[in-house]
Amino acid sequence: MKINCIVIDDEKLARKGLMNFISEIPFLNLIGAYSNPLEAMAIVQEERVDLIFLDIHMPKMTGFEMLRSMSHTPLTIITTAFPDYALESYELNVIDYLVKPIPVERFVKAVNKVKEFIDLKDANSKGRDDYFFIKCKNRFEKIFFDDLLYIEALQNYVLIYCNSKRYITYLTLKSVEDYLPVSMFRKVQKSFIVSLSKIESYTSEMVEMNGTYVPIGRGYKDVIEKL
Repeated sequence: MKINCIVIDDEKLARKGLMNFISEIPFLNLIGAYSNPLEAMAIVQEERVDLIFLDIHMPKMTGFEMLRSMSHTPLTIITTAFPDYALESYELNVIDYLVKPIPVERFVKAVNKVKEFIDLKDANSKGRDDYFFIKCKNRFEKIFFDDLLYIEALQNYVLIYCNSKRYITYLTLKSVEDYLPVSMFRKVQKSFIVSLSKIESYTSEMVEMNGTYVPIGRGYKDVIEKL
């Protein structure tokens, strides 16, 4: 399946460079390039857009403002001349962060990450009710819900803690959260998801699981109060 993508950048040369890169990737299908985020948002609502290449600093609306204003956000790769916003971007669940001028090998690595993510999401959407798969290094690892303790987000990757092993995967916390049943797992802080059945004790500030303490965010205390 082709990955439908759009480019949003107010600089004509930057748009052209990305369009040239995209044309060389067989699994990418460019459906539009825009200088105005507001125009691009209308396209996202009307058509199937799987991936956005998004600049940050643009007139009328920044890339981050666009992401925050959308109810449904396609996978996003930030393309910017400014390296200082990477942490903020990962809090918005972008899948990668590219700094201009973008080397072609770095672009290829980013879009391959997108393809792997979409392939993995498809594999995890086939009615499985007790496990999901993640890519860890060059292997696809099966994670059973019953074995999972908690998940921690660290910039552009997540750590998955199971009873006997820890996994590192280059996914966003939101993407992993989508694989998990709400009845079994809950976010207790913006960077942590825990297995409710594995909680051994808790206070208003943290939960304990298998000798590990996970902090509870201020806006998530009601999750614990309903246990």
